Amino acid sequence: MKKLYFILTFTAFGFNVFGQKTIDQKVSELLSKMTLEEKIGQLVQYSGFEYATGPQNSNSANVLNEIKIGKVGSMLNVAGAEETRKFQELALKSRLKIPMLFGQDVIHGYRTTFPVNLGQAASWDLNLIEKSERIAATEASAYGIHWTFAPMVDIARDPRWGRVMEGSGEDTYLGTQIGLARIRGFQGKGLGNLDAIMACAKHFAAYGAAVGGRDYNSVDMSLRQLHETYLPPFKAAAEAGVATFMNSFNDINGIPATANKYILRDILKGQWNYKGFVVSDWGSIGEMVPHGYAKDNKEAAEKAINAGSDMDMESRAYMAELPKLVQEGKVDPKLIDDAARRILVKKFEMGLFDDPYRFSSEKRQKEQLNNQEHRKFGREFGSKSIVLLKNEKNILPLSKSTKTVALIGPFGKETVANHGFWSVAFKDDDQRIVTQFDGIKNQLDKNSTLLYAKGANVDDQDRSMFAEALETAKKADVVIMTLGEGHAMSGEAKSRSNLHFSGVQEDLLKEIAKTGKPIVLMINAGRPLVFDWAADNIPTIVYTWWLGTEAGNSIADVLFGTVNPGGKLPMTFPRTVGQVPIYYNHYNTGRPAKNNTDRNYVSAYIDLDNDPKFPFGYGLSYTQFKYTDMKLSSASLKGNQILNINVAVTNTGNYDGEEVVQLYIRDLVGKVVRPVKELKGFQKVFIKKGESKTVNFTLTSENLKFYDDTLNYDWEAGEFDIMVGTDSQNVHTKRITWEK
Repeated sequence: MKKLYFILTFTAFGFNVFGQKTIDQKVSELLSKMTLEEKIGQLVQYSGFEYATGPQNSNSANVLNEIKIGKVGSMLNVAGAEETRKFQELALKSRLKIPMLFGQDVIHGYRTTFPVNLGQAASWDLNLIEKSERIAATEASAYGIHWTFAPMVDIARDPRWGRVMEGSGEDTYLGTQIGLARIRGFQGKGLGNLDAIMACAKHFAAYGAAVGGRDYNSVDMSLRQLHETYLPPFKAAAEAGVATFMNSFNDINGIPATANKYILRDILKGQWNYKGFVVSDWGSIGEMVPHGYAKDNKEAAEKAINAGSDMDMESRAYMAELPKLVQEGKVDPKLIDDAARRILVKKFEMGLFDDPYRFSSEKRQKEQLNNQEHRKFGREFGSKSIVLLKNEKNILPLSKSTKTVALIGPFGKETVANHGFWSVAFKDDDQRIVTQFDGIKNQLDKNSTLLYAKGANVDDQDRSMFAEALETAKKADVVIMTLGEGHAMSGEAKSRSNLHFSGVQEDLLKEIAKTGKPIVLMINAGRPLVFDWAADNIPTIVYTWWLGTEAGNSIADVLFGTVNPGGKLPMTFPRTVGQVPIYYNHYNTGRPAKNNTDRNYVSAYIDLDNDPKFPFGYGLSYTQFKYTDMKLSSASLKGNQILNINVAVTNTGNYDGEEVVQLYIRDLVGKVVRPVKELKGFQKVFIKKGESKTVNFTLTSENLKFYDDTLNYDWEAGEFDIMVGTDSQNVHTKRITWEK
């Protein structure tokens, strides 16, 4: 007992049991030596001078001087071992020699680019998603980067919003699981390892619900909807130890998120006890002035720091205004200390005080310049993200000995476009990225011929290339059309009111269809598009998203059957923009439509069928799967009992394949109305042709909980439908009762 007392006493006086100071103790000592301006300097983030992800107002000479005197805690858009070392050397000229953090938008890969995030979500494969971020972290850290502004865990139900490409779709459960996989991938075995970078859960909060799907727009919703649909991925991220959070640009019910005390101090740092730090989005502190929430940068800085925003990204408000605000008594210096502490803790955890240059290794960078194992994985991941929407005449998979194949469309020989938006540009991208033409050509037999015609540009009215495309199609045994939206038409500031094929692409498709040649339509996009004519008239459609560095090879692997597609849609695809927002887990209303064409005094459009074009969770395979023998462990449960659900899935087709088996529930009667379906589990299973597998799920009363109108989080006794199936519309259903 005396020995234990000695150890506890020793710890209380500033050392742990091994005689070493803890990170908290080191930070406290450092803070005690810092001036107010040096503390505020830790809250300042500037962008580098070559590449910006927002409207830049940097004066390079002034920035370099501020770094040298300790007024800059972090830089973004500075990358490369040599470049980060140079900036770090400047930071170490400051009085206290505090190293800087280097952040970068590492969104779907770094040197090796993977499918855009929504495409990754279509894989429904958490292991692949985690591994992709593990690779991204390995590559990015080798280029001197400490911190990524990802994952985006916003729930998005409006495909007009350009940033849907950056997230995981419309569903809270799926989005939460994917967000956690991304965090595990980025942060690896823990911060401080050389292949781990700090992750950032963004955008906090509810950015995906921007009115009209318009970027930077307002969000107006009930607190119940906020807590039930939009906050769970963030709560899970906080509990998983995500290093940082990023504010969203939008206001929430009239209060900009950047100064929203309710979500930042009351929820994030209060209820959730989050210990990491919060960074503004680019300029979002200063943008509270045009929001009409602050009269000038001074008031914006005051409101942001008091609400809980720790780091100012490119607003230039904190360093300019916080010293005066503290002197005037409008900002408690303890809030400055708290924000600086949170940031300094991460720098210690990353090991930057031990070696500020530990991530600036040209040797490691060279090793990751062209990692063939990473490219091999990228090829696999790309193929697993593709969604087969139609294959009515079994044109796919194509034979590699097809005599003549024509590739027609504006994306056939694109290189950089295959990256998709939010990719990191390298000077040799044109040489590294595999085009669709090359990927297909490399898999065709040597006696086969691949023809090409561009046919049309992405976004203009030029029909001058139609004639060449038609002649090319007439020479072919099969035509592969590659249409969609340009890679820079989805992403930040890329909201669209019209989701159809841009320019004259659909007209080109109609002309090629008149030739009578078999057509395989590939759709390249970062969001759900509206393509009703094609969906109704083209029997074979493949949604290829934007797949990254190995795009051409990934696509060819699916087209020729090396890979059997197993992707499923993470967002509902509408029939028309007039259906938007559209999502599977809607409420039933008091006048629900009885069927797809019921329009008489029910919740429906009088000029449109009620269902979507393609439902959430939908995706075909070259084989077929049959669901039978769904069994529940009980039809009547009580309290904390566990419900076991089993279903037999049989591969009845001619190819081995993967199937995403999906579990949904419906709470039939509640204190507040409940959705018609809620995803509560999924499993991706590989089944050989002719074989069956039994897929097992479990549910507990915890899975039944929801927020009521007073934000109580609990479950109610009653009847529940348990549904298992291949997508959100095609399910087998059994009803149970669950009593308290």
